[in-house]
Amino acid sequence: MENIEITNARQNNLKNISIKVPKYKIVVFTGVSGSGKSSLVFETIGAEAQRQINETQNSFIRNRLQHYGLPDVDKIENLNVPIIINQKRLGGNARSTVGTAADVSASLRLLFSRMGKPFVGYSNVFSFNHPQGMCPECEGLGFVQTLDVNALIDREKSLDEGAIRFPTFQPGGWRLTRYTLSGYFDNDKKLKDFTGKEWEILLHAPEHKPKHPHKDWGKTVKYEGIVPRIEKAFLKKDSKENITRKDALKNIVITKICPSCEGKRLNEKILSCKIKGKSIADCMALSVDELFEFITSLDSKPYEVVINELSAKLQNIMTIGLQYLTLDRSTNTLSGGESQRIKMVRSLGNSLIDLLYIFDEPSIGLHPKDLQNIITIIQQIRDKGNSVLIVEHDPDLIKMADHIIDIGPGSGRNGGEVVYEGTFKNLKASTGKTGSYFARKPFIKQKFRKPDGYLEIKNANRFNLKNVTVKIPTGVMTVVTGVAGSGKSTLINRILPELYPDVTIIDQSLFAASARSNLLTYLGISDIVRKLFAQSNHISDKLFSRNSEGACKNCKGLGIEKIDLAFMDDIEQPCEVCGGSGFDPEVQQYKYNGKTIVEVMNMTVSEAVSFFKEEPVLKNFDLLIQLGLDYLTLGQRLDSFSGGERQRLKLTRELKNTNQIIILDEPSTGLHPSDTQKLLTFFNGLVNQNNTLIVIEHNLDIISQADWIIDMGPGAGKFGGKVLFEGTPPELLKSKISFTAEFLNKHIQ
Repeated sequence: MENIEITNARQNNLKNISIKVPKYKIVVFTGVSGSGKSSLVFETIGAEAQRQINETQNSFIRNRLQHYGLPDVDKIENLNVPIIINQKRLGGNARSTVGTAADVSASLRLLFSRMGKPFVGYSNVFSFNHPQGMCPECEGLGFVQTLDVNALIDREKSLDEGAIRFPTFQPGGWRLTRYTLSGYFDNDKKLKDFTGKEWEILLHAPEHKPKHPHKDWGKTVKYEGIVPRIEKAFLKKDSKENITRKDALKNIVITKICPSCEGKRLNEKILSCKIKGKSIADCMALSVDELFEFITSLDSKPYEVVINELSAKLQNIMTIGLQYLTLDRSTNTLSGGESQRIKMVRSLGNSLIDLLYIFDEPSIGLHPKDLQNIITIIQQIRDKGNSVLIVEHDPDLIKMADHIIDIGPGSGRNGGEVVYEGTFKNLKASTGKTGSYFARKPFIKQKFRKPDGYLEIKNANRFNLKNVTVKIPTGVMTVVTGVAGSGKSTLINRILPELYPDVTIIDQSLFAASARSNLLTYLGISDIVRKLFAQSNHISDKLFSRNSEGACKNCKGLGIEKIDLAFMDDIEQPCEVCGGSGFDPEVQQYKYNGKTIVEVMNMTVSEAVSFFKEEPVLKNFDLLIQLGLDYLTLGQRLDSFSGGERQRLKLTRELKNTNQIIILDEPSTGLHPSDTQKLLTFFNGLVNQNNTLIVIEHNLDIISQADWIIDMGPGAGKFGGKVLFEGTPPELLKSKISFTAEFLNKHIQ
């Protein structure tokens, strides 16, 4: 039982892999993006373990759990109960906070109900979700929503012409009749000509019976102004309708901090209860390390147990490098890496053993120093008696593995095989890209471009920045480094663009694109591909579009069917009619060069290069190959791309430009070390075209190739916010105070 035994795994691109994965060890799976690591670890081992656990539940619970299909594998033996810690962001609504997600809030509430003076109630009333705890005005949200009347009303129109810009208030809508039949208004009069009194009645009148309504007015119907009516129907906590009108509401609602509780979410009575002068809201607003100092300073024998438990939970969050977060922060504002680390915290507190932990790139967004903490935690999880599987690109994490399984050699159809398995010591001698990366000796740049000017920031004080003054050279590649939370993003992504508004920020955020956008539409070459199919079959090119005549009738071209579970996350599953392709099955009779449109959409970029001959198409694919994105498929939906992939894809649009200032935030995210070299070549191309490149990065290979480095720190949150170093990479190596210098020295030795 010492191994998980997999026989003939064929999921996605895996080529009949049979392998033994040792248990009670840290096993790291490596390989270039698209090689099949995730297919093996998440979609085969993880999915099967989760599916078998779900099968043990009763049908009521089973119907509410995520459905896992059977992975394409002959058999898997000796599986353990899985805990999958991925980068899926901790969504949650406005009521879900870091405190609730990390399981700290409950202990803090308990402490206040026992130690706080005056006594205001038991622990549950300290929650902003409890009717007796919440602020009555904002219902515990901390903000209130009001209507933007200018966005709601078109003054140039009359009621009959559709002056109220909101569904069901438009001509023909049932809510509009409440105003047109009220007897108060001339329905053909433009709203800009209304008298003050008419405006007041239209917008704000409280509920009442109108005196002289139209004959069709219902006997029991009451009149009410538009603003209170929309607020009641759509903005109140228990309103049923706001789910259905999310998009329309976005345009007419303004959100502001609640004037009553000033964003603290709780009512006056609860806020009056204090420990050493602090209310529970004051505690939630402290960063985790400040709260830890406060809690450990409390001296109380009777409540020692609660204080110790709370301190231990906060200590875990600090160990994991999230000491800069506050407990009242909404979980939907956390990055994927932060979400993953919060999930890790939950596992540290439990006493379960013999589990199978599966991590997805835990190094993401972490400075090498922070990564040491994560490594310690993963080792603690193993030492408790658990098995750990990690999909990872980071050299430091790969080095600490007990066992390495390298998948490759390439990506897509050129991957899916086991290239190496064994210890780190022998990895260098293996033939794959991972082995050859470790066989190379890292070097540091020695010749530097000369700046042609400077961008200057003076006395910046936002968030944790402490009066930062810094000069960023133009015409060269500057890398901004420092531990997570040190102030890099505040300085470069917030303050710099305010001073120099024409900078281009290429971040990892989602594209402003619909669920129908894919790689080809983003590159602007989908029309060419559709025309090739249309010409060789002498039919309309609309048949080869999922947004037009070629769309599957069942899923309307989306390829997925959404199941709406009201207050839980929607479930998505592939459409049964088209098998998830989005195309009407009829369309598959038409071919171009022997392939159907569905087969072409499933091609990877590297396969498509030898399939197409058209210059504009090939030019785009060539760019993607330079950026290490050759494993993406042509029809892949944009909303399924990872942050790093999105950012590198946005870069394809910048190559044509010159004389720009381009800011990149951790562009190496999710890249195999062998592809980092490709990215650096790409960056050098941009700078050689007279662009200025400012890169926020933790990756030591990229840091070592900068023309100029700005290092922030020394710590995170209030312990950061200073510039520790400005200069070239060789000068950085001499710094005694920079953590980046310490790890760069280790890296090149």
